[in-house]
Amino acid sequence: MILKRIPEDFQVEELTDVTPSGGPFALYRLGKRWLGTPEAIEAVLQCWRIERQRVSYGGLKDFHGVTQQHVTIERGPRRDLHQTRFDLSYLGQVPRPFQACDVTANRFRIVLRDVAAAAAPRCRQALVALARQGVPNYFDDQRFGSLGRSGQFIAEPWCRGDYERALWLAVADSNDHDSPTDADEKAFLRDHWGDWPACQLRMSPGDRRRLVSFLAERPNNFRAAVARLPVDLRSLYASAFQSHLWNRLLDRYLRSLCRPEQFGTLPLRLGPVAFPRGLDDRQAAALAACQLPLPSARLKPKPGPIRDLLDQTLCELGIELRQIRIKYPRDTFFSKGYRSAVYTPQQFSHAVEPDDLYADRQKLILAFTLGRGCYATLLVKWLEAEVAVEADAR
Repeated sequence: MILKRIPEDFQVEELTDVTPSGGPFALYRLGKRWLGTPEAIEAVLQCWRIERQRVSYGGLKDFHGVTQQHVTIERGPRRDLHQTRFDLSYLGQVPRPFQACDVTANRFRIVLRDVAAAAAPRCRQALVALARQGVPNYFDDQRFGSLGRSGQFIAEPWCRGDYERALWLAVADSNDHDSPTDADEKAFLRDHWGDWPACQLRMSPGDRRRLVSFLAERPNNFRAAVARLPVDLRSLYASAFQSHLWNRLLDRYLRSLCRPEQFGTLPLRLGPVAFPRGLDDRQAAALAACQLPLPSARLKPKPGPIRDLLDQTLCELGIELRQIRIKYPRDTFFSKGYRSAVYTPQQFSHAVEPDDLYADRQKLILAFTLGRGCYATLLVKWLEAEVAVEADAR
């Protein structure tokens, strides 16, 4: 099965109850194609010469796909903006900035291509099983785009107060998503780290150059330099680390819930994780009711099995719960709360049709709605893994 063969194979529409009712914030619908949310927002800032702090949105949408989401701009222009890969449509005025809590759900239409005719019945069987036990609610690979080739999360040394290491990871660690310019500048930074005047001359205009210029004037003030990273990126770095910890907790929980023959593995970027199959009624009910805490020093978990699993997970990763906090700057923090261990798609439908791009193959068309924070790409990985297990059993 092939996902995202063309952008239209992955479509997502953000749903909200927010409607124009007057106020100082201009509300827009941002439609984009093969473009990330941060890149689209940066283009808007450049076109309209707007300060970043005036812009708010509910979350990041996939780069590889056709997506729609909502954006507010304080005192923003009351007009549309059309560019090659995105359109910003003015909807009216609202009294406050748009936030993640304003997203009620996301509606997806996904096309999986190059499906063998023999696999289509197994896909249908797997989708029936989905309704009974749901999909493990892992954070998928998109959440970890900030993780560079070093394999170390930016927020990990940041939590420990090692601001220099955190800054190095943020601005110098190579990343698979780097443009040629970014790759060259990061390589120069790695080779000349600490020689800020030389680095300043090599950096192109932008956040990286501003940070290097700051360090050229205030050498070794890495704590203040970290605070000068864009606030939305700092929040992303914290979320990525916390999400990784939560994923490890969910993996451990599922392995404790299931017998060895009751789980397979899902291939994620950071390693395979468990997914359950063939649960009995007791196990399925326990899984459906399970809410796992987002690891944070702000969390005060009660003693019990979940607390034990959390302690074991953090011990394995070499960090304590009390250490999972950002001491500076105070405008960046880890989320506090719980996340469902599984999700079940709503308004679900599927169809199998001849594939118009691959001769003699089928395409599987899925349409469904997911709650905020659930990953549709994870459903696809779950489906592929479930179909593979069924094939091996035959």
